[in-house]
Amino acid sequence: MASASWNGVVIAESDDIVMVEGNLYFPQASITGDYLRPSETTTECNWKGTANYYDVVVDGMTNPDAAWTYREPKPKAEKIRNRIAFWHGIDVQL
Repeated sequence: MASASWNGVVIAESDDIVMVEGNLYFPQASITGDYLRPSETTTECNWKGTANYYDVVVDGMTNPDAAWTYREPKPKAEKIRNRIAFWHGIDVQL
């Protein structure tokens, strides 16, 4: 079972994980609670497409752009559609 947590709070937990470029992508349905707030940040990847970011908010503290998803991934990255990955201090355990 993989998990993602921040400030001692589990944000996501699942045994259905996809790893791409060293990042664990969790199914959107595995996100626990209401800890993700959409961000206006986007980035482009030449083979995955446009990444849309989320701020992670726990107990009134915000970790900006600490999660991302590819809402419309390019064909080679289709396996990460409807999945979310984490970074910026989020503790991800496999």
